[in-house]
Amino acid sequence: MITAGIDVGAKTIKVVIVKDNKVVAHAMNPTGFEPLESAEKTMDEAAKQAGIQRKDINKIYATGAGRKNIPFANHNITEVTADAKGTNYLLPSVRTIVDIGAEEARGIASDAAGKVIDFAKNDKCAAGAGAFVESMSRALEVTVPQMIEISHKSTKEAPINATCAVFAESEVVSLIHSKIEKADIANAVHDAIASRVCSMVRRIPIEKDVALVGGVANNSAIVAAMKKHLGVEVVVPEKPEFVGALGAALLAAA
Repeated sequence: MITAGIDVGAKTIKVVIVKDNKVVAHAMNPTGFEPLESAEKTMDEAAKQAGIQRKDINKIYATGAGRKNIPFANHNITEVTADAKGTNYLLPSVRTIVDIGAEEARGIASDAAGKVIDFAKNDKCAAGAGAFVESMSRALEVTVPQMIEISHKSTKEAPINATCAVFAESEVVSLIHSKIEKADIANAVHDAIASRVCSMVRRIPIEKDVALVGGVANNSAIVAAMKKHLGVEVVVPEKPEFVGALGAALLAAA
């Protein structure tokens, strides 16, 4: 059986194709101003990578913020359900999942079968998500990779107290004008995100193992800050940005 999962996020669209419980393709493109066009393109790229035609796919499940706007999907599921299933496939020992995307974050408690027990979401403000990193990198006049790199070189704390991305950006500008080192500001940004996300995650039962998924999981500075605030080891699966799409594809095969 061949199934596909498509994760329609605020910034990117991801597709995973699974054949007989094995991943055979990954594809990703920017969501852009024409999400459906991008979704079609991403599906075509994934099918080509898998060496199949789209008509060979038995079922397609959609997830993500735009999951209800994919007419070629057979069904849609929540990001929470998809994350739990995808993480369980990759990291069976994980019981707590933290997903940080471009515009929202969520914490998920799951059981040994990858079913959701409880969850909490932070979708009110981008200050606890990946878009905040990009916004702050522009304020610091560095790229996101550069921001991650210099964050690890920080030697002093420079706390950011605002809980709103707009006000936090004002704080960053003030810190820049105060001649605070960019490395310390970059570290403060990552620490602020981790602090907000961890406060949200503590609303659910936190049990080992803990995994960080979503595109922001590729940010090593965020991973380090999450470990500090949670006080436990945080594991990151391979291709963490595809976990939701993977979970959708697996559930389509169930």
